[in-house]
Amino acid sequence: MIRSLWTGTTGMNAQQLNLDVIANNLANVSTVGFKKSRADFQDLMYQIMKVPGSQTSADTESPTGIQVGLGVRPAAVQKLFTEGDLIQTGNELDVAIEGSGFFQVELPNGEIAYTRAGAFKRDSDGRMTNSDGYPITPGITIPDDSRQISISETGVVSALIGDDQESTEIGNFETVNFTNNGGLAAIGKNLFRETTSSGTATGGTPGDDGYGLLLQNYLEGSNVNIVEEMATMITTQRAYEINSKTIQTSDEMMQTTNNMV
Repeated sequence: MIRSLWTGTTGMNAQQLNLDVIANNLANVSTVGFKKSRADFQDLMYQIMKVPGSQTSADTESPTGIQVGLGVRPAAVQKLFTEGDLIQTGNELDVAIEGSGFFQVELPNGEIAYTRAGAFKRDSDGRMTNSDGYPITPGITIPDDSRQISISETGVVSALIGDDQESTEIGNFETVNFTNNGGLAAIGKNLFRETTSSGTATGGTPGDDGYGLLLQNYLEGSNVNIVEEMATMITTQRAYEINSKTIQTSDEMMQTTNNMV
């Protein structure tokens, strides 16, 4: 009876974590460049009361044995890097990556972080930055008297400067890929950090083999599917309830046993 109490407890804890992941997904349904997460679970060790294949007589053996599981534990919370819907904004500094790749931004401490959120801005020095003012890298500076900024599919940034009638190239985007996107560390603010699990960032030109094209005037929306998350939330709620029922039933059986004394 005590075993079922603890097994039910692990089940409730697992479903609570699952609900936490779902809640964060739903909270970020409108977050540009957000990538949803999924919780993965593993069963715990088993108490072996009879070993499979053990002798039951001189001529027979147990085909299955008796193995009683002791519950569940979280194994991983994985980011899923499927592409979100493209949202047309009309803003000339909004850029989406159609395909694989990440933009690079420089953090205040000099480290490089990576993002799929291309809602770029222009700071007081003319630099292209993200919403927190972190400059993209390689750096792109837009001259004060620039107009009609154009960003090509391959990342070439050009603009009409002053009274010029011909566009002038003012910079280039470089995107990066990773061997294992799921190994990136999410640090908030739509940013990821490289880890040993993700592999080293490999830079390239948008449109090259393995690198997505850039789309100006678009943003990549969150890849959260509300209907899927709601269905998963209902399943999680029912699983939580049934695990709590396991604990309640175990308690009632123990109470019955105590009343027999």
